[in-house]
Amino acid sequence: MSRLPVWMGALDRKLVRELWRMRTQALAIAFVIAGGVAVHLLAAGMLSSLQETRRAYYERNLFADVWAPTVRAPQHLIHDIRALEGVQAAATRIRVPALFAMEGMSAPASGEVLSLPDVGEAAVNRLHLVRGRLPAPGQRDEAVVLQAFADAHRLQIGDTVPATLYGGRRRLEVVGIALSPEHVYAIGPGQFVPDDRLFGVLWMRRGALAQAVNQDQAFNEAVVRLSRGASEPAVIAGLDRLLAPYGAPGAYGRADQISDAFVSSEIDQLTTMGRVLPPVFLLVAAFLVNVVISRLIAVQRAGIGLLKAFGYRDRDIVAHYLKLVAVIAAAGVLIGGAAGIWLGQAMAELYMEYYRFPFLLFQANRSDYAVVVGVAMATVMGGAALAVRRAALLNPAEAMTPAPPPDYSRAAGAWITRMKVLDQQSRMILRQIIRWPWRAALTVAGIAASGALLIGTMSMMDGIKVMIDSSFTVSNPHDVSVSFVEPRPRAALFSLARERGVLAAEPFRTVAVRLRHGAREERVVITGAPLDGTLSRMVDDRNHTVSPHPGGLVLSRDLADSLGVEAGDTVEAQVTEGRRPVLTLPVSAVATSYVGSGARMRIEDLNRALGEGGQVSGAWLLVDPDRTASLYARLKDTPAVVGVGLQSEAVTRLAAMLDENLGRAILIYVFFAGLIAAGVVYNTVRISFAERRRELASLRVLGFSRADVSYILLGEVAFLTLLALPLGAAAGALLAWYLALAMSSDLFRLPFAIAPATFGLAGAVVLAVTVISSLMVRRQIDRLDLAEALKTGE
Repeated sequence: MSRLPVWMGALDRKLVRELWRMRTQALAIAFVIAGGVAVHLLAAGMLSSLQETRRAYYERNLFADVWAPTVRAPQHLIHDIRALEGVQAAATRIRVPALFAMEGMSAPASGEVLSLPDVGEAAVNRLHLVRGRLPAPGQRDEAVVLQAFADAHRLQIGDTVPATLYGGRRRLEVVGIALSPEHVYAIGPGQFVPDDRLFGVLWMRRGALAQAVNQDQAFNEAVVRLSRGASEPAVIAGLDRLLAPYGAPGAYGRADQISDAFVSSEIDQLTTMGRVLPPVFLLVAAFLVNVVISRLIAVQRAGIGLLKAFGYRDRDIVAHYLKLVAVIAAAGVLIGGAAGIWLGQAMAELYMEYYRFPFLLFQANRSDYAVVVGVAMATVMGGAALAVRRAALLNPAEAMTPAPPPDYSRAAGAWITRMKVLDQQSRMILRQIIRWPWRAALTVAGIAASGALLIGTMSMMDGIKVMIDSSFTVSNPHDVSVSFVEPRPRAALFSLARERGVLAAEPFRTVAVRLRHGAREERVVITGAPLDGTLSRMVDDRNHTVSPHPGGLVLSRDLADSLGVEAGDTVEAQVTEGRRPVLTLPVSAVATSYVGSGARMRIEDLNRALGEGGQVSGAWLLVDPDRTASLYARLKDTPAVVGVGLQSEAVTRLAAMLDENLGRAILIYVFFAGLIAAGVVYNTVRISFAERRRELASLRVLGFSRADVSYILLGEVAFLTLLALPLGAAAGALLAWYLALAMSSDLFRLPFAIAPATFGLAGAVVLAVTVISSLMVRRQIDRLDLAEALKTGE
């Protein structure tokens, strides 16, 4: 290095020289620290940004706390609803399903149309206008369109949208484009990921929509905002009591609102990521610091003794080495902070493609920065403290005496020496491991942690593939699901089955119920399906069909756990539509369900229990892919059809989302896991090289080739890496199991699954990083100056 400033103290100049000499090792440690800081800042910052954005958006746009759907209730009930204790604001509205025949797209788009007050803005669930205006009072064919749907179809102000509402066809003029707090994550019934082309939302003035669907002076949904401190269950009970005579299936809170439930699920996953991954990085960094500083102190024993002999106090020595570590930790924090902010901004942009807020800016709180800096510095300095303490305990006389050479004449050392099966270099490798057992163990642990992180994160993709295969390919192999405006006779099914392009058709009947078992209650939909159906079925964890017994129910595992029931128990089902009978149903089986919750029984049994003939709510279709365009055209023109779900489109969209979202995340984790492996391996080999530099030079002088010397040095880390691989696989499986459990929610359950290729890929990454790190030190062996190395022990 160039001449250092004269105003610097002797120890500070020594510090700068040491940092320069060990710059590569220091950077390797700093990058591991940076990985932990970046992941923590990414998770914590994105979490706080998402929570704050959601809170501000919901408050500004008066997002509801409770929804109360009904069939048809008189408008005057709004006064009774507002009078309920705990209600701050309430509104009634009309909400109807719709089909949209969009230009340039053969498939029908499903969606819904909601009413706005005839004058002014909504008192609850207010729209955020992006451009344009609200429909003019009294205008029958003006509408505001959800921005995602408008962007997907390139709709502009003045364009028209062909819509089918309860069998009536309308052409609605687009006068505004808006965002809605109810549709931050906009998906249709049965969908798992947003498809902006196939699901749209429109808003019309109440009078115009009421006339179109015959709801004059009536409403079919009430939305309520609660007062601070109000009891949500009490308000829900009050709404149910008021609306029960009008066919209300039951009010529900924000936790069951589908859009907010998906946002909450994402927040929970960010919390899990921030809790699990950063500690792995920081603990490995603490280990690396401990090993590097221990080695530095061991090499500088004589220098430490000399400094103490010249009057330097213990605290001066301790402060010197802690400052060295603090510089490395500070570099890691700065690099990790910059990387975390950059990754957070990129993730915020990605989130905006799926979560439609007016804005979403990545901005970590000051507390997030304070926590990550404090935890990182404390962890790394704690790892250094144990090593530095040994330097403080050295007395000058002992320190200036060379450390005694290792004794391999006893115990394991002697046994290794007598092993004729191994060549001389291999025995040297084993003796070196015995000489530093803790360091070897920690090296194995660090490499295993890298492999575990790789396996744990990549296993999420394996689990999602299993979830997709089970939920779509195995359980629901149909191509199209068709829903009717209201239950219809079996003749409607036969009419669909005769359509050109339909290869097979199976009916379903759905009914909303409240399932009760003891004090527990869940709002669900029971689906009636044919016993021998093949287009939709419930399966167990081995993908075997689970069929209900006569008159019995098959429940999904999550629903059975929520109710506290098993096969053989009985549940009470309060039907919340039609004549609203109360049914007592035996639970005949419990099945695996990775997406949503399910309750299924034979369609004939459900029809009989409801006291109706062979009514159906819709049908699952298997279609000829060459005739889908003509089939879709006829479905658009069928007044009785209110919804069309395209299974293949849903699978394609889900796969695309996984490739884009999870693929990017896994690449980031692979990079960070590689940093851990590189930091551990490089520092292990570099320390071993520094400690054995004189020994290796002696071997070269005695006639050992460069390859022999390289094998002695690099064979150690190769042996430790091979030991670490199975341990990393076991730890990775445990991490994968935990992540599958932690990432699951009420919306979906992530199965625990690890493909053999995941173990292979993780092992390949660890081995590749080991080879690259070893080759970096191998170049130093080739450049070893024998004469200089034999002059000094450092």
